[in-house]
Amino acid sequence: MVEMGEEIIVLDEVYKLFGPQPRGRAFDLARSGMGKNRLQAMTGHVLGLNNVSFSVKKGEIFVVMGLSGSGKSTAIRTVNKLFDITHGAVNVDGTDVQQLEGTSLQAFRRQYMGMVFQHFALFPHRKVIDNVSYGLKVQGVARQAREDAAMRSLALVGLDTYAQSFPSELSGGMQQRVGLARALASDPDILLMDEAFSALDPLIRRQMQDEMMEIQGELHKTILFITHDLNEALRIGDRVCIMKDGAVVQIGTPEEILTQPATGYVAEFVQDVDQGRVIQVHEVMQEPAPLSRDTPLKDALDRSAERSGAFVLDSNGAPTHLFTIEDGVRAASMGSTDLKSALRTDFERCAPTDCLNTVYAYAGRGLPIAVCDESGVLVGNLDPRHIMEEMGRVEHLIDQFEREVFM
Repeated sequence: MVEMGEEIIVLDEVYKLFGPQPRGRAFDLARSGMGKNRLQAMTGHVLGLNNVSFSVKKGEIFVVMGLSGSGKSTAIRTVNKLFDITHGAVNVDGTDVQQLEGTSLQAFRRQYMGMVFQHFALFPHRKVIDNVSYGLKVQGVARQAREDAAMRSLALVGLDTYAQSFPSELSGGMQQRVGLARALASDPDILLMDEAFSALDPLIRRQMQDEMMEIQGELHKTILFITHDLNEALRIGDRVCIMKDGAVVQIGTPEEILTQPATGYVAEFVQDVDQGRVIQVHEVMQEPAPLSRDTPLKDALDRSAERSGAFVLDSNGAPTHLFTIEDGVRAASMGSTDLKSALRTDFERCAPTDCLNTVYAYAGRGLPIAVCDESGVLVGNLDPRHIMEEMGRVEHLIDQFEREVFM
């Protein structure tokens, strides 16, 4: 994961009301705390954004997630000023976007932003390379330069061999990749992606997510991504912002959203998510408590009483042997006092960033798993028991929220 930089997109106390007099009585009521439904019933105005504040760091994928009417698409449209705001500020790389007009706004969009939307919006009568290079053509870039840029971006999405094809000759997933290539062709700092993969079949959608994350690993763009699918949000987002009725409910990493839902609304969402696909090993592992091979068996049993086992390390800190309580008790019952008689080498290793799903098979053996860094050095112990305990935490939180609602 790339290290995130400074804040490049900032929404600060943003309100957006739709209606004939958005800055009148309706805004005063919204600011006083009146909810979306009641406000619309009383004033006829729709509260699109309700005191929304969030920031996107340079180089991160920031996902705004919510159901229809949550305000997620309204939020992204304030960043490129497709929507004016009623109150607040929207800054992009230090520029107050909402103050821009006319040609200065157009120039700002072209310089800083690439946009990918749910509908491909490709020109059916233009070849793929011409679709991808169209934005550069509008900017007055010479033909050879824009075609070179188009080919580079098509190569990034694996479609360079289709440059001379027409959109009708491509599948839906391929057409969306053309849309992504078009957004990348001008090498923008920021990608705005509004439900970009929502129209695709599940398998193609997952492939597009994989491709986007692979491209992000190479280019390190700042991506503001909008989706109604929590699984998609948790899969691709460095951070996730959940919205409801125009307001922000919770912002956090995928792990924080899944394991620490702030409200019953969030808990309801996450209850059907495959937690093992999101929670990483470092969230669950214990600090290592290695043993020396010269440790007496009795001392090893005493020192490991609070855990299921411990590892013996080589001179570089890499695990070579595993001691478990069960093996220690068995060896002691046979009269041994030597730790070596209770050591085994048939243990598994994993990385701190592995998801729990990837270690389920290992956990099935019931043995502690050695968590090692890229150099093979032991950085943690993963106990199968703790995996199951962590997986049950969200269900417990949901039960708590439900009890609070009905009490």
